[in-house]
Amino acid sequence: MLHKFKKGRVYVFIDAENVFYSQRTLGWKISYQKLMQYFKKECGNDTKCFIYSGKDEHNIKQSKFLDMLEINGYTVCTKVIKKIKNREGGYHWKNNLDIELAFEMDDMKNQYDTAVLISGDSDFATPIDRIKKAGKQIIVMSTRGHISKELLERAKFIDLRKIREEISQK
Repeated sequence: MLHKFKKGRVYVFIDAENVFYSQRTLGWKISYQKLMQYFKKECGNDTKCFIYSGKDEHNIKQSKFLDMLEINGYTVCTKVIKKIKNREGGYHWKNNLDIELAFEMDDMKNQYDTAVLISGDSDFATPIDRIKKAGKQIIVMSTRGHISKELLERAKFIDLRKIREEISQK
């Protein structure tokens, strides 16, 4: 399906936090091994995939997950998550790399012809506008219920449900 909409060299930018929450809505998990195979099949072996994720240095399970991504050909971009005290005296975790993803998607625009963004976050509306202004194709992959109207207005949208058979864990 993706090959119908892409042109030239393809770079994929994945917002891991957004995918994590999308999977809850979907009710099934994405196999990152299958996702990489899907991109290689649809876009060619020279396709580059970048994934952006917060990192808990004490979480062994997460470290193994990030290692698996690298083994499968992803370029993993991380930063340490922050523990922030809230008004109730408890803590919450800050785990967001949207700015890094947006800057890198813009900084690398001369290296690709099509950018695939896997996220539904409206924060990416302005970076998408900048990339389109540079003459690049933009495709957004997410799922209904996790994609902002700002992204739907700016880019070709592919619902992850349409490629479930090719990318889901069994």
